[in-house]
Amino acid sequence: MSMSASTAPDGRETAGFAKPATVHTVRTAGIDALTAEELEAWHLLRAANPALDSPYFHPGFAAAVHASGREVRVAVGRDSAGEVRAFLPHHRERSLIRPAGWPAADFQGPVLAPGSRLSPLDLLTGGVRSFEFDHLIEDCADFEPWIVSRRPSPFLDVSGGLDGYLGRASRSGKDNMGQARRRAAKAERTHGAVRFVADSLDQEALAQVIELKRAQYAATGAKDYFATPDRHDLMTRLLHTRDSSFGGVLSTLHAGPHLLAAHFGIRSGAVLHWWFPVYDPAFSSLAPGWMLLRELVCAAPALGITRIDLGRGDDEYKRRAKTGETLVCQGIVTRSSARQALRRARDSVVETAKSSALGPGLRKIVRGFRNLNR
Repeated sequence: MSMSASTAPDGRETAGFAKPATVHTVRTAGIDALTAEELEAWHLLRAANPALDSPYFHPGFAAAVHASGREVRVAVGRDSAGEVRAFLPHHRERSLIRPAGWPAADFQGPVLAPGSRLSPLDLLTGGVRSFEFDHLIEDCADFEPWIVSRRPSPFLDVSGGLDGYLGRASRSGKDNMGQARRRAAKAERTHGAVRFVADSLDQEALAQVIELKRAQYAATGAKDYFATPDRHDLMTRLLHTRDSSFGGVLSTLHAGPHLLAAHFGIRSGAVLHWWFPVYDPAFSSLAPGWMLLRELVCAAPALGITRIDLGRGDDEYKRRAKTGETLVCQGIVTRSSARQALRRARDSVVETAKSSALGPGLRKIVRGFRNLNR
């Protein structure tokens, strides 16, 4: 292929075609039908754009989702010279497309070089009437007309491990990390030796994570992400993905024979995405989630991790723990003003539901809007 790679001063490989370009044609194919040239271009485009360092933009994530049983198709954009310039992996439901991994893809958007242009309307071909997104990164200027809202996605800068983190953390973050250290000592006195495994391959522990997460969904009334078998298969596939540039990471914290807390996430390079954290409610007085997070921050240098993305959400622990945040966007690309109005109404209902005693009833209305959007 005519594209070339070079090496940046920090040693990171970058693409030789990183200068801005405009996508002129878009072809859609199954992810398993992409050519070697296209897969190489995907890696090079991603390496050239620091905004795409999340593991969700690695082709390994889309491939794992597809292999688990949910079809992933990819919009491949080329410039006027025929060079590959953009990728957008997605699922299709009738006339609607959504980012690959929906509804658990915490960062979304096209894979393209900084400054390159991709008209979102070019995605609406072959009977597709809309493209819905809820975690679009802000580095997507062409999508601006279709953005309905923006919400924060916090992260932890863990370069330098615990000492480095504490130098950047808020007072609340420092206090909670200190309390986590003291509670770990209490757990050891009460329940037995505290053991932390940063990167485990224990399939039984992964099953416990899923079981605890499903119990949490049931207790809070949230939709059960693991209600369908393909999500279980996806976790297993990611757990056993040992590629040096992408894979799953299972971290566990025990006290004696008891699993206090665990987390399953994905990583790419120096970025770990905090995806499915759980703890055993029987040990809630110990705040085991903070104990686990502290251990992971301590282990970050040995793992080669410099940032932990916590994902969008206003959970209290995220507000306390974060050292910074980015914004992710919600909206829908469509030629129909009515469909866009429905999306705006839906977002408004969601925001109201968060602070209203009528939340459960409002969630039914939201589901109705979703059906109308398809």
